[in-house]
Amino acid sequence: MPDNLPPDAALAVTDLSFAIDGIRLIHPMGFKVRRGRRLVVLGPNGAGKSLLLRLCHGLLRPDTGQIHRNDHHPAGRRAHAMVFQTPVMLRRSVFDNVTHALAAIGVPVAQLKSRAVEALNRFGLIGLADRPARWLSGGEQQRLAIARAWALRPELLFLDEPSAALDPSATRSIEAMLGDLHAEGVTLMMSTHDLSQARRLADDVLFLASGSLVEAGEAQRFFNDPQTAQARAFIAGDLVW
Repeated sequence: MPDNLPPDAALAVTDLSFAIDGIRLIHPMGFKVRRGRRLVVLGPNGAGKSLLLRLCHGLLRPDTGQIHRNDHHPAGRRAHAMVFQTPVMLRRSVFDNVTHALAAIGVPVAQLKSRAVEALNRFGLIGLADRPARWLSGGEQQRLAIARAWALRPELLFLDEPSAALDPSATRSIEAMLGDLHAEGVTLMMSTHDLSQARRLADDVLFLASGSLVEAGEAQRFFNDPQTAQARAFIAGDLVW
């Protein structure tokens, strides 16, 4: 267990902040992502949701503070992975998109095919294995992105508005996949602008506004009894600046 990571946490953040060209985009904040839970990050456009996920995943370096993760896993497994709002598809087949990701984390060549087949079967994509990934529909690409992340066997999965551009049917499919991941014990930290989706999926909530952490807590309490005027306005559908 890494230093300063509580036993019940998959990730812990202390005094985190981030700025670009002197403009503070994330103001100092601290929180933890409880192991095995689904933490949903909410807030209006420009609140810093996507930026916070990228910081937590390690794609950006914070100006202040620390991010404590369990980054120590054996070869063939990732401690954490990320799925983006617009899926990143390699110029390869569906199958090769998965095997490439597995090879990158040290999965032995002898296991690449079986691990990829397992992931594609798991998420209903095996029939598309030979198709160029960039030819898939938006919903299929997002399913592939999640299947590819699942194949890495992450403890913690970050998702940045994974169904924002999808139709209702594809959205239901993505939510079902996330429900299965949660049932398997994967910790989820995701952003969404869809309050109905957050109510369906969230165990815990972080509510951001203008780069500040305004409110945090269990989802049921947040939606039924928000503690701040900004959160109450956001839930009511009013503008929050």
